[in-house]
Amino acid sequence: MAAWLFMRLSGVVLVVLVLGHLLIQLFLDGGVTKVGFAFVAGRWASPFWQVWDLLMLWLAMLHGANGLRTVINDYAERANTRLWLKGLLYTATVFTILLGTLVIFTFDPNIR
Repeated sequence: MAAWLFMRLSGVVLVVLVLGHLLIQLFLDGGVTKVGFAFVAGRWASPFWQVWDLLMLWLAMLHGANGLRTVINDYAERANTRLWLKGLLYTATVFTILLGTLVIFTFDPNIR
């Protein structure tokens, strides 16, 4: 029940975060031609945008991993196969979340 509720709530929050992200990136902030290193450095200088992007990363990864876990449970017939596939899924999810979080919070625009 918790996974089902998480999928619904995270989906709604993700729609708001992603549509806001696209609106700002593509329309309000000068369009996609302005997106570059300096643009990202300027955005990530603000804690607001760090948290915005962090929420998008975490929710997207957890939402996607939860959905893929459901697919694995539905279609992997053997318990051993399910175990390995879910182990790989969880490892990839944790690795991506940790690496993305590290990049967002340790990004230094002065290092090139």
